Amino acid sequence: MTLPMRGIVYSRTQVREAPAGFESQAPYQLALVQLEDGSLITAQLTDYDEDAQIGDPVEMVTRKLTTEGERGMIVYGYKFRPLIK
Repeated sequence: MTLPMRGIVYSRTQVREAPAGFESQAPYQLALVQLEDGSLITAQLTDYDEDAQIGDPVEMVTRKLTTEGERGMIVYGYKFRPLIK
């Protein structure tokens, strides 16, 4: 199953006390994104200069999530940024 790459911010919050492994990223915005097919997905928001607003159009991008282990392996995953028009 392939998920749509675009959606809107359905709900959002500001994470100030991050879980283990993500402390260096706090504070960050976490959102429930409603994708174009109607499904909902939880993801970090990125590339925002200010707080995201409910209804903001967004698109999925690949970004660094964390660094693991002694060798500093970088783990990448999806986040959502404001839709570039």
